[in-house]
Amino acid sequence: MRDIVVLIFLSGCIVAAIKRPWWGVLSLAIFSYMNPHAYAWGFVRTLPVYMILFLVVVISTFTTKDKQPIPKDWRVTVFFLLWVYFMFTTTQSPLQDIAWSRFWFVTKIYIPFYFTLTLINTRTKLYYLISTIGISIGIVAVKGGIFAIAKGFSHRVYGPPGTQFEDNNQFAIAMLMVIPLLLIFRRELKNELLKRVTLFSVPVIYAAALSSWSRGALLTMIALTFILISNSGRKYLTIPLVFVGVFFVKDYLPDEWFGRMHTMESYEEDQSAMGRIVAWTDGWNYAVSHPFTGCGFEGWKFVTLRDWHSSYVEILAEHGFVAFGLWFSLLAGSLVNLTLLMRKTKGIPELEWVGYYCLMLRASLICYMIGTLFLGLSYWDLLYHLVFIAVLIKKFALEELAQISATNSGLKKHKRIPAY
Repeated sequence: MRDIVVLIFLSGCIVAAIKRPWWGVLSLAIFSYMNPHAYAWGFVRTLPVYMILFLVVVISTFTTKDKQPIPKDWRVTVFFLLWVYFMFTTTQSPLQDIAWSRFWFVTKIYIPFYFTLTLINTRTKLYYLISTIGISIGIVAVKGGIFAIAKGFSHRVYGPPGTQFEDNNQFAIAMLMVIPLLLIFRRELKNELLKRVTLFSVPVIYAAALSSWSRGALLTMIALTFILISNSGRKYLTIPLVFVGVFFVKDYLPDEWFGRMHTMESYEEDQSAMGRIVAWTDGWNYAVSHPFTGCGFEGWKFVTLRDWHSSYVEILAEHGFVAFGLWFSLLAGSLVNLTLLMRKTKGIPELEWVGYYCLMLRASLICYMIGTLFLGLSYWDLLYHLVFIAVLIKKFALEELAQISATNSGLKKHKRIPAY
C-alpha cells in the first residue's frame, strides 16, 4: 500500500514538473529532505526516484520560457569557485578513489541549485520553496516530537532514512534550522486554524530536538530561543511560555539525558569529546602543512582516527585555507547581507516582508553555524539552499525597491507639472 501511495505521489510530482518546471524544484526539495520513498516497504525503496524527478526537471527547464538568468550575486560566483577548488583538491588527495567518489556525490547535490536560481523567479515562488523545505522536514520533526513526548524522552529521535540528516545529531540541527522557515510559512497564511497548528508545531519540534540527545542541539536550541525571543513583538507572552516549558519538560527528561549533557562541562572525562579534540588537532596540523590542498574529501581516514565532527575543521582540513575562506564567506557574508538588507528596507510598508524573511533566514543560518561546530556538515544541501534563498530575497527585494522608487519619482514629477 505504501509503495502505491509513493508511486502516485511521484507521478503527481512528475506531471507537475512537466506542467510547471518550478513545481519540479519544490518536488526535488520534498524528495531530498523528506525522502518519502524510504518509508515504503517494497520495490519503491530501490527506485532512483530522485534521479527520475531530476531528469524531468532538466528537460522541463530547457523547454520553458518561465525562467530567469542566474542572479548576478557574488555568492553565486563564490559557490562556483568553491566547487572548482574542490575539484582541484580532489586531484591532490592521498585517497583518490574515495575522494573522487565523494566529489561526484557533492556535485550531484550542487547541480540542482541551478534550477532553484533560474526557476524560482518571483517572490511567490520563493515563499512556496521556503514553505516546502520547512514542511518537508517539519512533518517528520513533529512526528518525532510526538514520539518523544509519548516515550518520555527516553528514546532518541532520528531523521528520515537515506537523507543527509538521518543521524540523530544531524536531524536535531535540521529541525531547529527549519523552525524559522515554518514561521515564514505561517506569516503568509490566511487560515487561522492552520496558523495555530503551525505555531503549535514549534514546541513539538523543540521536544523532538531534545529527544535527539544531542549536546550540539541543546546549544543551538538555546541560541535559537534567544533570537526568537529578542525579535518577538510579544515578549511579555513568549518569555513566560519558555520558562513554563522548561519547568514542565525538565521533570520528564531521564537522568541519562542530563548525564549526557553534563559531559559538556566535564569533557575531559568524555571519550567522545576528547576523540573530537584529537581529530580537530590533527586536522588543523594537516591543513597548516598543506594549506592549499588539504587532504581531500574523506581525508580523515588518512589523517586521523575518526570523522572530523565539525564543519569548520572538515572544510579546512579537507581543502585548505582558500576553500575555507570561500565557504565561510558564504555563511558570514550572507548574514551581513541579510542584516544590511533589513536596514535598507526598514520603514517601507510594501517591503515589510523583506525584514521578516531576512530575520528568520538569519536565525536559520546561525543555527547551522552553531550546530555544526560539532558536526561535519560542510556539504549539506540545506545550507546551500539557505544561501541561495538569501540571494533570491535580495534580488526580489531590490527589484521591488526600484519599482517603489520609480513610482515615487513619477509622482513627484507629476506634482511639479504646472496646472493650466
